[in-house]
Amino acid sequence: MDNPLLRSLSLLDTSGYVIIAIIVALLVSSILLTIVVRARYGRIERELRRHPGGGLGFESNVLNRIVNDAEAARAQNPYDVNTQAIIERAFDTDLRGALVGERYVKASVGLLIILGLVGTFYGLTLSIGNLVSLVTGDGTPGAEVTESLMLGLAQALSGMSVAFSCSLFGIMSAIIMTLVGVFASITDRRVALMVAIESFLDNEFQAAPRAAAARPGGMPGRGPAAMNAATSDDLERLLAGFGDSVNQLQQSVAQFEAALVSFSSTTRDFREFNFHLKDNVQRMSLSFGDLSETLKEHARVTRPRS
Repeated sequence: MDNPLLRSLSLLDTSGYVIIAIIVALLVSSILLTIVVRARYGRIERELRRHPGGGLGFESNVLNRIVNDAEAARAQNPYDVNTQAIIERAFDTDLRGALVGERYVKASVGLLIILGLVGTFYGLTLSIGNLVSLVTGDGTPGAEVTESLMLGLAQALSGMSVAFSCSLFGIMSAIIMTLVGVFASITDRRVALMVAIESFLDNEFQAAPRAAAARPGGMPGRGPAAMNAATSDDLERLLAGFGDSVNQLQQSVAQFEAALVSFSSTTRDFREFNFHLKDNVQRMSLSFGDLSETLKEHARVTRPRS
């Protein structure tokens, strides 16, 4: 039985076939990139799981770079190693192609829909142009009217076929890529790999001192006695610095107490001066009172009688 979809595809022109071919090529390339990038991330993760540890190198350049950068950062500051930043920087350097492929796959859904819309508008434009040519065509003999009308309608339907066929291919391809992203996400695979590398680095750094201390004939200064001696030296330096701080604090407290004693003595002398000043003022007030009474009495006695 004749398929309507195939029959509508037979009405497409060259431009319609080109747009549909681009959509199919984009879909196939996105699926292949998804498989390739996920396989590369999986190969790195399998190598990480099979690594025996103990300072041996990796076959993957990105893992060697991450380990070397983490060891260098740990040598500078063992208490603040930003492993996540180290991993992201190594991925940007050594896995740049995989990251570009990941972005390409992520953008493919939108590109497929856009290509379908481009084919839709192109087909509608062709259809409207053919209809306008059919309506505004100059007069033709009666025998040719039917033939020209059928030819114009066929061209208009061809443009409509381009429009809807491109939309159909674009939407179907976008649905397929959406399902691929749900069940085989590259981003989730990369995040899982980064988490596995970060866990490996944490375990490796924690196990390295223990392995070096337990290994016979290991590096000097890495055994338990050396580690205890280093800890004792650090503790002694810490206690010596704390003792100096306590002595400085005691000196400051003594100086503050001396200042308080001096201030108290000065305040007591000022209080005694104030008391004596008040007594002297009262005595002067009494003396001035007596002088005033004496002057009044003397003025009354010496005043001439009328």
